[in-house]
Amino acid sequence: MTTEKLFRIAIALKGLDGALQLLGGLVLMIVPASAVTGFAHAVVTRDLLGDPEGTLARHLELAAGHFVEGRTFAVVYLVAHGLLKLGLVWALARKVMRAYPVAAVVLSAFVVYEIFRAIHTHSLALPFFAALDVVIVVLVLREYRQLKRDRVAA
Repeated sequence: MTTEKLFRIAIALKGLDGALQLLGGLVLMIVPASAVTGFAHAVVTRDLLGDPEGTLARHLELAAGHFVEGRTFAVVYLVAHGLLKLGLVWALARKVMRAYPVAAVVLSAFVVYEIFRAIHTHSLALPFFAALDVVIVVLVLREYRQLKRDRVAA
């Protein structure tokens, strides 16, 4: 598989990721916080997680409470992140030369943030996403260099 094909697959995945983040942010904006806490309470009180005083039940109630507290941040973060990714993917797919360095910087900033959050939250998924973003940055820079060489040769 060529580097350009890998690049196309990578930006398609980033586009899908951006669309899902935008959709998730919009859903969070629409769903009332009371629905989330009410759902968590219903699950716990109906013993669907075992003992209502158990560890799993406490974690669900705690997570629902944190969701309510951090909802605005989550909505803004997901919508902004999603729109930014979709914009970059659109520009890269159309081979807008100025978008390549911007994409490399923005994705590198995502990597730093993902690593920072992974350290603080002990997330197992964030290091995976950071590694994926590093691969995408490398592919973006390789594609950029190739496009520059092709334009000079033409």
